[in-house]
This record gives sequence, structure tokens and C-alpha cells, in this order.
Amino acid sequence: MASTYSSLKIQLMATGENSGTWGNVTNDNLGVAIEEAIAESADVAFSGSNVSITLSDTNASQTARNLRLNVTGTGLGATTALTVPDIEKPYIVKNGLSDDLEVKNSTGANVTVPAGKTMWVYSTGAGVVDVVTAGENLTGLNATNVSSGTLSNARTTASSSNSASTIVARDASGNFVGNQITSVSFMRGKFSDDVVALGNTGAATTINLAAGTIFTATLTDDCTFTFSNPNGTASTGSSFTLILTNDATPDRTRTWPVSVKFADGTQQYTNTAGATDVWFFFTPDGGTTYYGSSPIKNAS
Repeated sequence: MASTYSSLKIQLMATGENSGTWGNVTNDNLGVAIEEAIAESADVAFSGSNVSITLSDTNASQTARNLRLNVTGTGLGATTALTVPDIEKPYIVKNGLSDDLEVKNSTGANVTVPAGKTMWVYSTGAGVVDVVTAGENLTGLNATNVSSGTLSNARTTASSSNSASTIVARDASGNFVGNQITSVSFMRGKFSDDVVALGNTGAATTINLAAGTIFTATLTDDCTFTFSNPNGTASTGSSFTLILTNDATPDRTRTWPVSVKFADGTQQYTNTAGATDVWFFFTPDGGTTYYGSSPIKNAS
């Protein structure tokens, strides 16, 4: 009876086969086939077309058996495909192309490895899937090493050092987005707020809460204020500070959104020409209701 081969093409000798040479076969099984599958890397070269790698019935070295596939060369100028054997096997794929790389079996799902990135994928034999879809205490995530995708059921933390750190922001679905929190000193309780200069108010001014948390403005007319883009995430509030300076004309009026509530229903401010009042507003419910006050009046 002749040898058969496993899905990784490890030679399975029949009883009594390879008399006098079975040791060589065993050495190749252990020193070549198994080592490639659990620890070794092979290059996969592309030349402007898709590539399929296959396995044949031999325990000699084969590219498709390796744990890590180092993709090199030139893709299609668009998403390029690497087809791996229809067996159950993990792969670490380093995409050295300038194009995204679609890793797939002959049928079923596929995983796209972004250009210049490395991913760990799993071939089920009927499709290729992500190995990791959830994690805990992931650190070092930023716009350089995370280009896209979704991270679910995971906690991201910045560096514990006192130096500036960058955090990739995620939306409500866990998708990474381009916004970042930068120049933050952690472990010392210090955060930097964005200051937005609104300039002259005119008769109407909109305060965009997505632009910052501290606003400065000069009151140059009887002005109606509008608040836009509060944080709409459930159980999350928004607050901001407005530093408002009167121009040379006294007694200008300030009209706030009807959703703003003041203590005893009355706003208090300074009418004197050139005076500066500091206003504070916050909403606990995504902008349905704001609470306002002017804790610093006629600052000098």
C-alpha cells in the first residue's frame, strides 16, 4: 500500500513501506512539513495578476504550507487576489503590495488585507475569515497602524507615559474614524480644549459644539444664538464655555435657544460697553435641554 498525505501534505506511510528509508521520510515530515506549517515564512511574488498557491502530495518544501506569507511584487492597480488551498489552516499575511489584497479560498468568504499591512487570517476550506474579531486592553492604536475596520467588544487605552498620546476615535458601531484626540497628557489629569474664535456675532451666530469646547466672540449687534451638533450618544453630555465681549455699543440683547434654562428663568449679563462675560452651557440629553449660567460677569 502506498503512502497517503494529510491536508498539510505530511506523508503518512503505510505499514511496511519505505524499508530502510522511513527515517528520511519522517525527518522530512518533522523538519520540513511541520516546521513550515507552524513557524516558517515564504515569499509569494506578484507580477500584475492574481496568484493562486496550491499544495501537492509531497512532504518537500511548499509555499502554501508556510504559516507566514510575505507578499511581494506588483498587484493589479486595484484590489488583488491571493487564493490559498481549500484546507483548514491559519496564515499570517504581510501585504507588501501597493494594492489591497483579498485572501480567499476557491469559494466562500474572503478577508482583505490593506496595502502595506499584516493580518492574521484563517482558511476554513470553504472561505477565509478573520482570526481576531475581539480583544481586551489593546494599546498603541493610531492612524498609522489602524487604517480601517471595526473593533468590537474591546477597550482601547493610550500610553501610560506622561508624553503626548494619540487615540483613534470610534463611532457608535465601533468603526475607526479619522478624528483623533491629540496632545493629551495622561496620568496627570491634564486635557487640552479646542478654542474657537467666532469673531463678530452680527445679528445671528451659530456655536458648533463639534468644533470645540471654548468659544470667543464679540457682540456687535442684538444677537440670536444657535447651538448645533451636541453629542447625541446616549448617556453622554456636552458642555462648552463662551467668552463674550461687548463692542463699543452698550445694551445689546442676547437671545438664546428656547431649550436653554437659566436660574429662576432669568439670564444675567453685563450691558456695559467693552465688558466681558464668561458663559457656561451644558446639555445632558443631546441638546433637548441646555442649562446656562454666567459665572463670571464683567471680567477685568
